[in-house]
Amino acid sequence: MSYDELRHFADSWGLLAMTILFLGLIAWPFRKGARQHNHDAANMIFRDDDNV
Repeated sequence: MSYDELRHFADSWGLLAMTILFLGLIAWPFRKGARQHNHDAANMIFRDDDNV
């Protein structure tokens, strides 16, 4: 494959693949079953807090 063919592939299908991957990674935390996991991750820093 020549440079021009690889450049054309990257400009078309490569860009489409990166866009789909980006949108999937953005949507991942908002999926239906992630609420409890996100809550646990957000409050993990307070787990060993001894301020009584």
